[in-house]
Order: sequence, then structure tokens, then C-alpha cells
Amino acid sequence: MKRVKTLLMYALWVVLFIIFSEFLINVALNSSYKPIERRDNVSQVNVYQAEATLVNGRIRGLITNSETDNISNKYLEFDFYSERDVFLGKKIINVNELQAGETQNFEILFKLENVDYYTVSVLDEKPEGEEIEILPEGWTTGEIVVATVFTLLIFW
Repeated sequence: MKRVKTLLMYALWVVLFIIFSEFLINVALNSSYKPIERRDNVSQVNVYQAEATLVNGRIRGLITNSETDNISNKYLEFDFYSERDVFLGKKIINVNELQAGETQNFEILFKLENVDYYTVSVLDEKPEGEEIEILPEGWTTGEIVVATVFTLLIFW
């Protein structure tokens, strides 16, 4: 019985360590994000979070369709620039069918270095050209299986 108690205590300590380390990792990652500036005058796009680290960033906000400036079935182009006004890349998102007064959430995750500010512009058509890659939001089942197999091989 004493060994079972000891084993359960070790298991509890491991679980507590995992929870504590996950908390510290999330706090450290989120504290490395710094706000980035927006330089445009598009009133239909309300950004409530625009942050970047040295290597990646995120922009979250709301798109509101107004009766005067209809942006339904159009595209929003986000251009990213460095501190010295060097163009780093762009990301284009599609605005769905929005009735007047409706809102749509959006989130952009990007991987660009040293982003200082961004601009937003409304486009009628999607322009040709290279667009930055969005960070992967989730792993597929195959990727998880392969990563698990490699991890098990390393520790075996």
C-alpha cells in the first residue's frame, strides 16, 4: 500500500509540474508580443488586438458593413511594414455576404520578422501576387501520428 501511495504522489507531482510549466510557457509567450501600429482610415474594420513578436504576429478584429460604404463580397488587404517602411508581405481576407449593419469576426496569424505597422485597404477583386502563409492552426491526424512515432523512437 505504501508503494501505491508513493507512486500516486509521483504521478500527482508530474501532473502538477505539467500544468505549472504549461502556464509559465503561455505567460512567457504572450508577454513577448508587443502592439503594432495601424496606419489607414478604413472605418469598417475595427481591430481590437494587433501584436507581433520578432518573428510572428496576430491581428484580431471585427468587420462592420455600413449602409454608406458597402464592403460585402469584397477583399481586405493587410500590408505589413518594418520600422524603416520596408514592405514585408501582405495577407488578403474575403469579406462574406454581409447585410447592412452586420459584423464578421476575423483573425490573421502571420509569420513575418520585425513588423512595426500595418495598413488595411478594401479591394473589389483579389489581386494576383504572392501572399504570406498563414500559420497552421492545427495538425492533421497524419501529422500527429508521425510526430508521436518519432517521439517514441527518440525515447525508446
